[in-house]
Amino acid sequence: MTAKEQSFREAMRLQAADRFARGEKSSVIAAELRVSVRSVERWRRAWQEGGTAALRSSGPAKRPYLDREQFAEHRVRHLETQEVAWRPQPQTLRGPGSSTWSDLCSRTPRPRGSRET
Repeated sequence: MTAKEQSFREAMRLQAADRFARGEKSSVIAAELRVSVRSVERWRRAWQEGGTAALRSSGPAKRPYLDREQFAEHRVRHLETQEVAWRPQPQTLRGPGSSTWSDLCSRTPRPRGSRET
């Protein structure tokens, strides 16, 4: 979200706070500000708990920064610790009931009216 959008939304929440103080209903505020009643109710709870300061923006959302090396190192460590659940175990493809991938695909039912390619 850009800084301009963020300040616009904060101004909207502060308008709602003034209307909360006057005792207006959430549905009326939501309709006039063109937001959901649920959002207005959430703002009202925040306003009741922390006043107008609770409705102010907390600043831009920031993502943690990793350079390419740090990301690659993290990815390798993560993959080393994870079990690969999708890898078929050798015993599942053996025995009288075993099938190949193409066998399984050919048995998949197709929706009515679809053409086979």
